[in-house]
Amino acid sequence: MTSTRLFLAGDLMTARGIDRILPHPGDPLLHEAYARYADDYVELAERRNGPIPRPADFAYVWGVALGELERHRPEVRLVNLETAVTARGWPVPKGINYRMHPDNIGCLNPANLPVLAAAGIDCCVLANNHVLDWGEDGLLETLHSLDAGGLRHAGAGTDLKRAEAPAILPLADGGRLLVFAFAGPDCGVPAHWAAGEELPGVAFLEDLSPATLQRVARCIQAAKRPGDRVVVALHWGGNWGFTVPAEQQRFAHALIDEAGVDLLHGHSSHHVKGIEVYRQRLILYGCGDLLDDYEGIDDHDLWRGDLGLLYFAELDADGRLQALELVPTRQWRFSLHYAEGKDRQWLQDTLNRESARFGCHLRDGRGRALRLDWPAAA
Repeated sequence: MTSTRLFLAGDLMTARGIDRILPHPGDPLLHEAYARYADDYVELAERRNGPIPRPADFAYVWGVALGELERHRPEVRLVNLETAVTARGWPVPKGINYRMHPDNIGCLNPANLPVLAAAGIDCCVLANNHVLDWGEDGLLETLHSLDAGGLRHAGAGTDLKRAEAPAILPLADGGRLLVFAFAGPDCGVPAHWAAGEELPGVAFLEDLSPATLQRVARCIQAAKRPGDRVVVALHWGGNWGFTVPAEQQRFAHALIDEAGVDLLHGHSSHHVKGIEVYRQRLILYGCGDLLDDYEGIDDHDLWRGDLGLLYFAELDADGRLQALELVPTRQWRFSLHYAEGKDRQWLQDTLNRESARFGCHLRDGRGRALRLDWPAAA
């Protein structure tokens, strides 16, 4: 039976300090209480772990992820792009505003190897609490930048229909991968960011009620054809805390039972959360941060937001999970390194503790990867 291998990751925050070390840094001025300039975050990280190259080439930030992507050769590579891609707009009054310069994804200067293309990213989730940080103008330039760079995206658009539409990626077996993306009610997305019939914005869920489920199901049913596999990316929950609320689990199960979802790609928390396999479908409740500029900040050390995972999921032709390998990573000097020793053990122990309630367990897999085991009856 044919299978499809996907690469999934959590929040990719190529803004602020990350943007400043890339070849085309944007305006460094910030509009937040913690720091005045984006370079301050670079200096904080250097103070802790040593010098960071400036400018760094586009491959630098990906570090060991590039070798793992080459080794696993996923057919689709999906990330939550948690930043506006714009040099326009004005910061909305929310305390923290992320943006990266459009040249850093290559749309204005395609002779350069852009940061997303450096890792072969195919699709970006945009339903999150930073895509509209620079207002409607910033969102529109973000959409244009991704389109000009040939990157598919889901979860935000020039109107509700486009925001709720899936990114469609052809698969080698003739089927398609449909990626839908939504922002939940509790992840910091203001309700007025919701896309309207003629209003740019995000695909916003007011709650996790049965009526909301039916809305998502209608979006899926309108687009799905035989042979398609369906991923729903959900930005939901707070930044810190391992608990998976019962309401989230019910909604995740209902997406599989009633909406035909094959994989739930959850994110928002800045650290990894538990993993469930339900009816042979994968539920990632929180993928943590893939890359950010928090390296020199001392808050929330308990949660180890510097540690993350590269998720490689293999689905069969019906969307059932066949295998999940996870490569532990550590952010260091704004680049991804392998999590080793106590760091790797912390990740494995934490995931095993948080996934035990779902009957799932992680063991050593091939190379540096961990491998998920789940109940045969799941």
